[in-house]
Amino acid sequence: MNYMINKIVAIQGDHPSKLNPSTDTTIFLAHEIQKKNYRIFYYNPKDLSVINFKVVAKGFFIKFNYKKKKFFKILKKQKLELNKCKFLLIRQDPPFNLEYISSTLILDKIKGKVKIINDPTAIRNISEKLYSTKYQEFMPHTIFSQNIEEIKKFLKKNKKIIVKPINSYSGNSIHLLTKFDHGFFKKFIKKHDYIMCQKYLPKINLGDKRVFLINGKVFGAISRIPRKGSFLSNLSKGARPTNTKLTKKELKISKLISKNLKKEKIFFAGIDFIDGQLNGDINVTSPTGLKTYYDISKINLALAFWKELKA
Repeated sequence: MNYMINKIVAIQGDHPSKLNPSTDTTIFLAHEIQKKNYRIFYYNPKDLSVINFKVVAKGFFIKFNYKKKKFFKILKKQKLELNKCKFLLIRQDPPFNLEYISSTLILDKIKGKVKIINDPTAIRNISEKLYSTKYQEFMPHTIFSQNIEEIKKFLKKNKKIIVKPINSYSGNSIHLLTKFDHGFFKKFIKKHDYIMCQKYLPKINLGDKRVFLINGKVFGAISRIPRKGSFLSNLSKGARPTNTKLTKKELKISKLISKNLKKEKIFFAGIDFIDGQLNGDINVTSPTGLKTYYDISKINLALAFWKELKA
């Protein structure tokens, strides 16, 4: 009985119907571990509770197959005590809001019994963009602020800047600015609080590099080339993925960050470079790109992911 109980991987995420099987990392990871006879239990963070001192979720057992048009099949709906799982993947998209933080506090209660990727305390402590302040020596000129005067000075000095909320993801709410507009910044800061402003790097038109970090090691990278007329390298915004190699400098920085993230109990992360410089997004909440990397390189990092976890 224990054997079966322990061969469960829980996934906390947005409903599978919202996922794109041709690119989605969550489905790719689930598809791989199913081959080892693990069962997948899937639930939404809204259905996570603490009842009678136990962490439970209402969800469903599910089977994934990204190769089929109907890529998932719900097998059985039920409530499950999550300490019966061997692994739990936190895979919902940001925003990193109070609901997100509350779910990590609940999952903290079972992390002694279940291997949670990424560690809920670590996710809470590492703001994806603000964490990069540790590595500003490897980044283009960047500030984090909600002070309009500081931002005005920064734009005047750098002429052309990228502006984004510190909690954005997938290329959402990112702006390229050359002129200061007080009204725009007032509205933008009111909506997002702290924002990140970064000197624009024109070589983004040649693509960025997304580097995959697993268990303190550098496992590979892809380049993402923005579509014509765009400065966004996110695949969800139409960028085109290609194979790439890291330079010695990029590899050195990636190894340093990967090693430090492992010390912080982050098992799986993605970092990005533009023109050899770290762009400041250290993705730890729900890193993506493994399926795309497999499609263009035929290297299966889902296999490496589970191997590193000794699944």
